Amino acid sequence: MVTSSSGQWWLCILVFLQILLKTEGDLVNITYVNKAVAKGAVCLDGSPPAYHFDKGFGQGKKNWLLNLEGGAWCNNVTDCIARKSNVLGWGSSKLMWTQLNFTGILSNKSYFNPDFYNWNKVKIRYCDGASFTADMEAVDPDTNLYFRGARIFGVVMEELLAKGMKHAKNALLSGCSSGGLAVMFNCDRFRALLPKKTKVKCFSDAGFFLNAKDISGQPRIQEYFNQVVMTHELEKNLPPSCTSKMKAGLCFFPQNVAQNIQTPLFILNPAYDSWQVSSFLVIR
Repeated sequence: MVTSSSGQWWLCILVFLQILLKTEGDLVNITYVNKAVAKGAVCLDGSPPAYHFDKGFGQGKKNWLLNLEGGAWCNNVTDCIARKSNVLGWGSSKLMWTQLNFTGILSNKSYFNPDFYNWNKVKIRYCDGASFTADMEAVDPDTNLYFRGARIFGVVMEELLAKGMKHAKNALLSGCSSGGLAVMFNCDRFRALLPKKTKVKCFSDAGFFLNAKDISGQPRIQEYFNQVVMTHELEKNLPPSCTSKMKAGLCFFPQNVAQNIQTPLFILNPAYDSWQVSSFLVIR
C-alpha cells in the first residue's frame, strides 16, 4: 500500500527529475522526412522516418554529432506487428514524441556536455526493428510490414548532408543499445558519405551484445538474433567479411564484425549489462 507521505516523496522526485532534465538540455522538435516515403524508406507501418536536429553554433557549427536511437528489435512477424503500436514510436513515426529533451551527449549546455555542446546534434529515431540494417523490397499484404531500416539511414543522411553536414570538419556517429549495434553496421558507410578531409569517428554505447549461453546452457540470444536476421532478411546487408565465413545470424554479433570496421570506433560497454543479463542470461 502506498501512503500519502510516500506518494508525496515520489511526486517530489518526479518534479526534481523534470527540472533537472530541463536544466541539462532543451526540447528539440521532430522533423519528418516525408520525401522518404516515395523511396520506400519508411517505418514498419509505412510512415515516414524522423529525426530531431539542434543546430550548432560558435566554433562547433561545422561539427556534427549523430545519435541513433535504440530500442531492441522485433524477431518475428507477430512481434513486429505489435511494435507498430509501441507507445515510444519504435515502429511508427505517428506515435513518436514530437519533442525530445536533448541531454547528456546531446545537451547544448557546456557544463553538462563540454565536448559537444555547440556541435550540430541529431537524434535519428528508430522505427524499423532491426538496427537500421534491413532493405526488403517485398511487403506482405497480410501484415503490411516494411523492413527498410537501411533505406531510412540513407535518406536521413541525404537530408543532413544537404543541411550542411557535407561541409563537416568533424563528424561522430553514435548510438546506444540497438542503436549502438547500428553504429557498427553503418560506421564505414557513414565514413564513405563524407569528404575525405572530414575527420570521422564512431561511438557505440552499450551495443556490444555477447554470444553467450544462458545459465541453463541454452544459446538463447543466438537463437533470438538468428530470428531477427531471418525475419528481416538481413543476410545481404550484413558485412560480407563476416557472412562469407559464418552463418548470417552470427554476424549480428559485434564480436564477429567489429574487427573489420575500418573507421575509428570507440566501444563503451558495462561489465554487467543489466538488459543482457535479464533478457538472455537468466531463466525467466
